[in-house]
Amino acid sequence: MTAQARTIEELGETECLRLISAGGVGRIAYTGRFGPVVLPVNYKLHDGAIVFRTAPGSPMDEDLRTGISEAEYLVAFEIDEIDMTTREGWSVLIQGSAHHVDSETERVSLTRAGVEPWPGGERELFVRIIPSRITGRRIRRVDGSASG
Repeated sequence: MTAQARTIEELGETECLRLISAGGVGRIAYTGRFGPVVLPVNYKLHDGAIVFRTAPGSPMDEDLRTGISEAEYLVAFEIDEIDMTTREGWSVLIQGSAHHVDSETERVSLTRAGVEPWPGGERELFVRIIPSRITGRRIRRVDGSASG
């Protein structure tokens, strides 16, 4: 069995946003109190930002609070789709600052937008990631019969 040649295509911001616009599961990465952390969360793309929910007082809540008014906590957020059969797929990386959503008006808007937590239950803290950089890559077979 011979391996088919593949190519890596850099994706522009518009294509990255199109790929992640449906929402789904992504991974947030940040430096926590005990070192690097990467966690899966359900997310929505809402008004140009990544939004997800977590529990107030959770380790993530505490890790993402700086204790300084208007301070930004820099994070990375990664979303991908991979077809293991064809060995094709794409990956989008969002880098930016994470903010707790404290306004009741914004919380109502995000609830209406359908932002649901990964495990369900009482996850009433909304976190918004405001992108400062959006990059992506797609891996395809060279013969052009790619998916995604």
